[in-house]
Amino acid sequence: MASRYDDELWELVPDDDEPPPARLAAFVRALAPVERALDLGCGDGRLSRELRADELTLADVSPVALERAGRRLPGAVRAELEPDGPLPFTDSSFDLALVAETIEHVRDVQLFVSELRRVLAPGGALALTTPAHGRRTGLSVAAAGFERRFDPLSPHLRFFTRRSVAAVLDGGGFDVHSVRRHRATLFALATR
Repeated sequence: MASRYDDELWELVPDDDEPPPARLAAFVRALAPVERALDLGCGDGRLSRELRADELTLADVSPVALERAGRRLPGAVRAELEPDGPLPFTDSSFDLALVAETIEHVRDVQLFVSELRRVLAPGGALALTTPAHGRRTGLSVAAAGFERRFDPLSPHLRFFTRRSVAAVLDGGGFDVHSVRRHRATLFALATR
């Protein structure tokens, strides 16, 4: 079942070929090459192009985003996801899962992380990014006010700190190798 909400958001995003943000592209380029990779929440595929994999699967809840990603990466497999549903892949299907700027949009984070672990092969890698929150966010809220810091129409449902990302991944059975912050983004690496 397509996500009309996500499609409407993607229809607002210009369909251009601008490169992905440099900090995200550098993170993905630093990942080791793999045989089978999943870009979960691939969006329009601009960041997916940075993955080095023999087989690439693009997955998103938005058919609009998937269609754009498919144009950028015509050789990739595309999978439309059901919001808040299990992933439509068999156990141990992937050596790497990239989850870039996605987990903050997920309602059922426990199911999401559990499904990620299920579809990764033993020893498979998880590379995750999400907007960073923490003391700086708290100071910003104190200085500017809650309304100026958080847009009530934002599609973000979750707000993560280094500690909470590590706890969610650890609680989901991942071996967390690192969670670092660079400017306004958290970068996490873990294995199954």
